[in-house]
Amino acid sequence: MKKHLVLIEDEPAIRDNYRAAFERRGYRVSAHGDRASAWQVLRQSLPDLAIIDVGLGDEPEGGFALCQDLRSLSQTLPIIFLTARDSDIDSVHGLRLGADDYVTKDMSLDHLLARVTALLRRADAWAEALQKPDEVLQRGQLALNVDRMTVAWNDAPIDLTVTEFWMLYSLVQHPGHVRSREQLMEAASTVLDDNTVTSHIKRIRRKFLQLDETFDGIQTAYGMGYRWNAREV
Repeated sequence: MKKHLVLIEDEPAIRDNYRAAFERRGYRVSAHGDRASAWQVLRQSLPDLAIIDVGLGDEPEGGFALCQDLRSLSQTLPIIFLTARDSDIDSVHGLRLGADDYVTKDMSLDHLLARVTALLRRADAWAEALQKPDEVLQRGQLALNVDRMTVAWNDAPIDLTVTEFWMLYSLVQHPGHVRSREQLMEAASTVLDDNTVTSHIKRIRRKFLQLDETFDGIQTAYGMGYRWNAREV
């Protein structure tokens, strides 16, 4: 069965070009030009992956709002932001809202397709893992259920996106060992730039700190990457 992608883009020419490119690669594509029409359909049935333009018609940040709505329905739906605005502020804000990736419209189609393929492969691997007995990784106050993709800190649940989950899993597997940004990308089965990886790590930290202001589980190894604090084991 063809993978179903949904594309929300308010510029007809761009929307048609992307739709045609994805369909040539064998995907089934649904396209929408505004947030309201997209949400009316998506709240009834989710696709395999969503590509969302940040600015939608008269809503400069309509894509951000739609991402929040989708995350309320699913923490694991792969979401990519597509935008003409190339700024760190947009990138960080989008990732805080739960997107898995962020690309600009000047990026080549081949690069975008590679990111879509990586996220879909990761989603398939997770679905396959659900059929196996639960594997729970315990690190002190942290309980990480690999098969159900759930995380708890001191028995309190923490909602992570798929990208965040696999980055955290990579860190906690070997406490004290540094994981480079490239290794974290590999663990999450995605292709990101260094700033985007950093934004994901900051977002993971923030979620833990909301539960425990003394949290120090994720440490920065400057110039190298990140490690899970061995003292948290």
